[in-house]
Amino acid sequence: MLPILNAVSIPDDEIELHAIRAQGAGGQNVNKVSSAIHLRFDIPASSLPAFYKERLLGIKDSRISKEGVLVIKAQQFRTQEKNRENALERLKELILQATRIEKSRRPTKPSRNSQRKRMDKKNQRGQIKSLRGRVES
Repeated sequence: MLPILNAVSIPDDEIELHAIRAQGAGGQNVNKVSSAIHLRFDIPASSLPAFYKERLLGIKDSRISKEGVLVIKAQQFRTQEKNRENALERLKELILQATRIEKSRRPTKPSRNSQRKRMDKKNQRGQIKSLRGRVES
């Protein structure tokens, strides 16, 4: 079981984990050991509540396919166990991120005083620059 929140968790049989060979530098060990983890999670077929599924499928993320399958590749660490933990943690973070509801931004205008200060600074700067000209004797 992967606990997400107190009331929400994902059973282990809904998460597919496959060990694959990692990419990149690492010498001979890279070619022999399958230390990277490929995590696949089918969002529509999962036991998550409808709200979670809807929010996850609404995310614009390249890791989520058109069919709603989330694929996470973890190869940051040298050991398979740490990569497995990392992949599960990233899945949990993605689900929690999808369920956060952002406060809508209320558009504001600059105050009259701040506008006046800005114009005063611009004028002052212009005067300084005009004094940099050639000196007439």
